Amino acid sequence: MRSAIRGEVASIEPLDEVERAHIEDTLAWIDSGAELCRIQKPAIPPKHLVSYFVLVDEEHVLLVDHKNASLWLPTGGHVEPGEHPRATVARELREELGLELRQPVMAPLMLTCSQTVGITAGHTDVSLWYVIDANRSEPLTFDTEEFNSVRWFHAGEAPLSRSDPHLQRFLNKLNRRRRPV
Repeated sequence: MRSAIRGEVASIEPLDEVERAHIEDTLAWIDSGAELCRIQKPAIPPKHLVSYFVLVDEEHVLLVDHKNASLWLPTGGHVEPGEHPRATVARELREELGLELRQPVMAPLMLTCSQTVGITAGHTDVSLWYVIDANRSEPLTFDTEEFNSVRWFHAGEAPLSRSDPHLQRFLNKLNRRRRPV
């Protein structure tokens, strides 16, 4: 599985020097033989792999008001030992939003490394950002234990001051993908 995860990371074309540095750091971490997945909540090991997946409908993105982080975040979850990050997307899509995948999960668009905040603050999430095409009129059944609410935001109106510190960069990259330079 380590080589498959390495392949996911290596497939990402960096947006900028920040992402290039995150990718280089992540590849070195993978190659070090360190445990990549969280094996005990909340943060053992203190650096572990996460699959974010952003539901996208034209210029709208779905974000969740995450209870523990007190932020508006993309949906996602920790990659389990032996699980491919794309399988994490399918599992978490069901668990968090009550949806089934309708198309294969494509390669991640972005990778970020972030220090967590909120109730379980202080560890590092290495996050693969996947894009899932969705329909914002489709009903969602979200996990009320984990989220206060879910909401579609126009990309230009996303609550950046209360979100993942890399969300703006992700939205820029997503926009660039839609409208190649």
